[in-house]
Amino acid sequence: MKLNQPLIINFKNYAEASSLEKTLELAAAAQDVARKLGVEIVLAPPQPALALVCREVKIPVVCQHIDDAQEGSTTGFFVPEIAKSFGASGSLINHSEHRIDTDSIANLVKRLRSLQMISIVCARTPDEVAKISTMEPDFIAIEPPELIGSGKAVSKENPAIIRDSIKAAGGRSKVICGAGITDKIDVVKAAEIGSRGILVASGIIKARSWPDKIAELAQGLK
Repeated sequence: MKLNQPLIINFKNYAEASSLEKTLELAAAAQDVARKLGVEIVLAPPQPALALVCREVKIPVVCQHIDDAQEGSTTGFFVPEIAKSFGASGSLINHSEHRIDTDSIANLVKRLRSLQMISIVCARTPDEVAKISTMEPDFIAIEPPELIGSGKAVSKENPAIIRDSIKAAGGRSKVICGAGITDKIDVVKAAEIGSRGILVASGIIKARSWPDKIAELAQGLK
């Protein structure tokens, strides 16, 4: 699967979307917006709901995390091959809230590529982007940790880090941005700088109306 400029919604473990009913409600709202506006929307639901969300929607669904463990006797680990069998199209890797070591990142990017799954590796700084880009994941998400969940968008607070990250990636991976994205202007500014998509969580999950907020942010990518 190929993606051009996705809006990736990370449900995290927020209570607002943690019940099965709410998870499916959010997934359905996102799919409806994707169809109406003709935009790429990708879902990263809570891990226990992954298979059901994959069954219920036709838009791409990715894991919030996968482990660099093998199939077989690896109790408690969630591996790419099992994720694919459940219908996942790819995975976030190395999110600021779930960091892993460099060797594991490299191994997981290779495994996802071999499975024809999407790799979205998170980075905190342009230096990390440069290092990760040598692994050639599909996307690198630049997310300064101090802005995550802050309501202060990286595209407004620190646009230089997006520019520097794009330069650091050297065209090997598409750079997207996250952290603090809350409205359409945040998305438009990120796209103008060169971001090839958006990774958002609380800006949508904690909104009063999921359909309205998803549509607002999605329009920023059009």
